[in-house]
Amino acid sequence: MSKPIVANTDDFNAVVTESKGLTLVDFWAPWCGPCRLLAPTLEQVANEMDGKVQIVKVDIDQNPEISAQYRVMNIPFMVLFKDGNRVDQLLGNHPKAKITAMIQNHL
Repeated sequence: MSKPIVANTDDFNAVVTESKGLTLVDFWAPWCGPCRLLAPTLEQVANEMDGKVQIVKVDIDQNPEISAQYRVMNIPFMVLFKDGNRVDQLLGNHPKAKITAMIQNHL
């Protein structure tokens, strides 16, 4: 079983942009209702796609530099990276099937 990883300004590059394979970054905040609703869905995706994708959570309030770098204006906002390069994104709370389909398109 895989759980989402929490990244911050200090380790974001090592965890996301310097990693191989697929990484889905969830930009969120504790005060965001839709973000809290999305969290269990992302845990399910992490468990079901263990070994195929790494899920990383970034709190936008604690990491404003990363949020600015990726132009995060609304949350929840998910960005998919492949071998460290941004390849896809989703804005808002989406069902597991849509998130999984986005990931599988880049496997």
